[in-house]
Amino acid sequence: MKNFRSSALLSFFLLALLAGLPCWPVAPIALAVTEPQELLADPRLESEAERIGAQLRCLVCQNESIEESEAPLARDLRRAVREQLREGRSEKQIMAWMQARYGDFIRLTPPFSRLTALLWATPLLALMGGLFLARRFWTRPAEPPTLDPLAEQGDDD
Repeated sequence: MKNFRSSALLSFFLLALLAGLPCWPVAPIALAVTEPQELLADPRLESEAERIGAQLRCLVCQNESIEESEAPLARDLRRAVREQLREGRSEKQIMAWMQARYGDFIRLTPPFSRLTALLWATPLLALMGGLFLARRFWTRPAEPPTLDPLAEQGDDD
């Protein structure tokens, strides 16, 4: 019974650990850019636009980047990114422009700040809690032997 509980707890712990890991390798992005006029002529700038767009959240779909989303607002944001790249702005300037207009929510990976510190620390806290519980479970003292009342009576006779 104890072996079953140990293996079940170990399996649960490993599954929880694997669920917390990011999915590597990252799946290729299915781009929603379908119109050729949306694409930049320079392949280097186009790949930079796709990379920047993959970091920006679609405000309509919310779990997709603007590169993946087919929402009209995402299309407008893709155009804004490409226009700014054509004008020679850097990734940092484009991200700052987006954050100034839409806040930190526009970024799929929120920046580390006082407000997001708990969000960034949560995986580490969960791992430490899991290790603490696992250690406590496996180092639990052995159960004391049960006294069999019939065995004691047999000794007295």
